Amino acid sequence: MARAVGSILVCMTFASMLLVAPLAEAAITCGTVTSSLAPCIPYLRSGGAVPPACCKGVSSLNSMAKTTPDRQTACGCLKNAYNSIKGIQPALAAGLPGKCGVSIPYKISPTTDCSKVK
Repeated sequence: MARAVGSILVCMTFASMLLVAPLAEAAITCGTVTSSLAPCIPYLRSGGAVPPACCKGVSSLNSMAKTTPDRQTACGCLKNAYNSIKGIQPALAAGLPGKCGVSIPYKISPTTDCSKVK
């Protein structure tokens, strides 16, 4: 009997891990933001044509940011990247989502208040 109960507990634990794992993977990190937008850096510094890999990263990041906390995290990561990468042109950064056909609920700018992003 104890062995059966132990087996049931192991199965229930494993099942709950499977249910929680996809939620844990969906959370956005600054590493995800940085790697998604790395192909955009040359464009953000000098303009020209937006590289297809950049728009793919912008679209992918937008798709991942489904919740308010994820959008706020992405916003904060963008602000940090904006401030740490030299030579980014403000108008190019602000206009990047539109150039890629993506709509985001905030302006990419070092002055954006990410706590107000919904």
